[in-house]
Amino acid sequence: MKYSGWPDSGELVVGKVDEIEDFGVFVDLEEYEDKRGLVHISEVASGWIKNVRDHVREGQTVVCKVLDVDEGSQQIDLSIKDVNNHQRSDKIQEWKNEQKADNWMLLAFGEDVSDEQYASVANELLSEYGSLYEGFEQAAIHGPNALADADLTDEEIEKVVETARENVSVPYVNVTGYIDLRCPNPDGVDDVKEALQAAEGNGEVPDEVELDVTYVGSPEYRIKVKAPNYKTAESELEEAAARARAEIESRGGTGEYHRERRSDDE
Repeated sequence: MKYSGWPDSGELVVGKVDEIEDFGVFVDLEEYEDKRGLVHISEVASGWIKNVRDHVREGQTVVCKVLDVDEGSQQIDLSIKDVNNHQRSDKIQEWKNEQKADNWMLLAFGEDVSDEQYASVANELLSEYGSLYEGFEQAAIHGPNALADADLTDEEIEKVVETARENVSVPYVNVTGYIDLRCPNPDGVDDVKEALQAAEGNGEVPDEVELDVTYVGSPEYRIKVKAPNYKTAESELEEAAARARAEIESRGGTGEYHRERRSDDE
């Protein structure tokens, strides 16, 4: 996605070196439509510069700081030397993330999505989270609730969430569900314990997944799953509940899985 308009002074931007002259470097801004800036030779690198080409090459991707913007003369002054290694690394990663998110938008709405719909959805994600990538990441973690305040249709929210859950990798995701376990047998307490052990997986839960079952209030138990991504977390949660239900039913009891808490106890 490329922004219309102009960058702000002090902003870090990603660009590609388009032309090198003795007096400086012209850079095409990758994040802005039809915008080009100039890095004066004094802003290419610290110290005296004999040959600009010793420091940059045509086609090179660079991170620059915006020094000044003159919309009247269509001029953007940039600096390469004012960007430290940490800032450069963070900005490049941010830019790559936005490229991923741009591709996810096309996956969600199709290659033939209209410019109007693309801009409408993108602007809502930017308004809510500051970047497309963050919007998709939050949609992957929290589902439709992440976009509840966005001015999007139910269909648009569904497409964003579905695409996010299929493509976004986040550090970890926590999901929670509840299961009611009842057993009328004289040894019903032991039967419930067996069902809870079954829910915990009996050591068969994947190493990257943390699964915990705790008592909430009779007959309700909480199942919490921590996993690398939403798809895995949701799958493991449902499988844990299914194991508990199958075990208690095999002993003459009943099990009912639900996502919202019902007990008044914490």
